[in-house]
Amino acid sequence: MEFVIDPKLPLLQNTDVENKVVLLRVDHNVVKEGRIRDPYRIDQTIGTIFNIVERGGRLIIMTHVGRPRDNVTGKIDVNESTSVKPIVEYLENKLHTKIFMPRFKVEGDRGIKSIDTSVNLAIKKLKDKKIGAIYLPNTRWFRGEETDSSEREDFSLQLAGLADVFINDAFGSWQPHVSTSVITKHLPSFAGYLMQSEILNLYQVLQPKRPFLAVIAGAKYSTKIGPLYEIYNKVDTLILGGVIYNTYLCAKYDVKIKGISESDIEAAKKLVDMDAENNKIFELPFFYESDTMEGKFEGKYRLRSIKDLKKGMELNYILDIAEKSFEDPKISEAINSARTIFVNAVMGFTPHFIEGSAALDRKIDQNVEAHKLYGGGDTLQEFKDLCPGLYLSVFDNSKYYFFTGGGAVLKAIEAGTPYGIEPVKALIENGGKAT
Repeated sequence: MEFVIDPKLPLLQNTDVENKVVLLRVDHNVVKEGRIRDPYRIDQTIGTIFNIVERGGRLIIMTHVGRPRDNVTGKIDVNESTSVKPIVEYLENKLHTKIFMPRFKVEGDRGIKSIDTSVNLAIKKLKDKKIGAIYLPNTRWFRGEETDSSEREDFSLQLAGLADVFINDAFGSWQPHVSTSVITKHLPSFAGYLMQSEILNLYQVLQPKRPFLAVIAGAKYSTKIGPLYEIYNKVDTLILGGVIYNTYLCAKYDVKIKGISESDIEAAKKLVDMDAENNKIFELPFFYESDTMEGKFEGKYRLRSIKDLKKGMELNYILDIAEKSFEDPKISEAINSARTIFVNAVMGFTPHFIEGSAALDRKIDQNVEAHKLYGGGDTLQEFKDLCPGLYLSVFDNSKYYFFTGGGAVLKAIEAGTPYGIEPVKALIENGGKAT
């Protein structure tokens, strides 16, 4: 089946960027404590960056990094741990060009109020090709980025004043903030190549070849309820891991597992009832119970089986899936027979409990016929950390696709369409032309 982009979505390749200043929103949110942990999301935008420059466009790039804004107090913590500086240094080395980072006045814990005229000289140098690009400070350092106040509109107009065209290549940045959504009201706006690739591959999840298997895990059940029910309705087989699986076990077997809330258990009963009729959930039979979350200490963790679970039983933390779960005939057959496999899951509590995630990735790789799609974020990071050789061997394999944003994938699944993410909807509504 060949998937195509909805013709209503305005595309980068259909707009003229020659001699134009192009404001490019990317998802380069890869900095942790001032260092790049994994440059994958940066590398995936190189194609869009090259295309714009090769066609004569002059680039101003922007991304968010981390969560410097306190959602309760509204205070913005501007410091090096959420700076774009490591990203700029990486791109300069990668692209062999000079990238300018403007500095704007920071007003204490209120962040940056505005983009001032000091950037104008840099834009002139950009147009004269004396610098290769401009990279704006972390968008979440700006007061207007996440607020609902009048500063939101002010910031969008300031951004629009910098450029002639807006390109959104930040599929992973699904929140409807100024730099992803509101900006489309003021500039001709288009989807970049990474955005297009993510959308096309989402079709493989939303309109999969069957049998369709999904593996879903998460740190909190309540945050995955919406997408989980949508995925359940689409799959032939569902395998759960992490806290989601623990919550499901509590709800089904009427047991208590340390760390699982009563409210989440109550919510999971709906899934248990759904599966009583449809039998789509294949339970991983062996897992590790631990007395502590501080580490994997001899004598303080033990192998458990589904068969051990009795009504009213109280267990300590369940922190990983045992490798032999994936050799269980029922689980093994489900994985081997699938023709589409979607994985948004870390099976164990890292960094100490890693057996389940590594075993899952190796088992899935044995199915050479299936299309294998991995959510971004922690799912991809664990794949790379635990199975580096396997990851390198399949990186360019057409049967694999690694999304850059796991949360965005789940949002699209919940909406039932690749175009259900707010920033993508904003591009469609804008139609390529500013109002």
